[in-house]
Amino acid sequence: MSASPAVSPAVAPPTQADLLDFVRRTAADAELIASLPLDPEGRTWVRLEGPGGSEAWLIGWPPGTGTGWHDHAESVGAFLAATGELKENSLAARLPADGWKTLELEDGVDRERRLPAGKGRSFGRHHVHEVLNESTEHHAISVHAYYPPLPQIRRYSRTGQILRLEQVERPEDWQ
Repeated sequence: MSASPAVSPAVAPPTQADLLDFVRRTAADAELIASLPLDPEGRTWVRLEGPGGSEAWLIGWPPGTGTGWHDHAESVGAFLAATGELKENSLAARLPADGWKTLELEDGVDRERRLPAGKGRSFGRHHVHEVLNESTEHHAISVHAYYPPLPQIRRYSRTGQILRLEQVERPEDWQ
């Protein structure tokens, strides 16, 4: 009799909850957080090994810096402030995936969230937001994770209720 080969179960991709758990645990690693080189003028980052093939980053935010409006395309994600405080402005609206350059946003779609050290959040696909360190004196450090690894980031400008697609970045643009 021959034994049948062992079949390994398919590994499920990480969920938003898995990513949030990862960023919480990573942000609690004081030695890792302290190891990030900080620049007084620009954001700094180090790529990390995320769970289940996800993409993860440790990011330093000098006072007064931010991302600008963007999304993470088809990726779900999570992020958490490890030190300092971040502010997230987001849109509670699903935008069309493609085929547009300018949209007029409806009233009431704006959301604001403050994330002091130890606080984070997860988000789904096509989540449009900007993240800011509004402190005038202190750096913030955060941990981010995305799955699948970011296929692209779409960057937007915003004037009032008008959102305009400005640029599409691919991984080779930020690696």
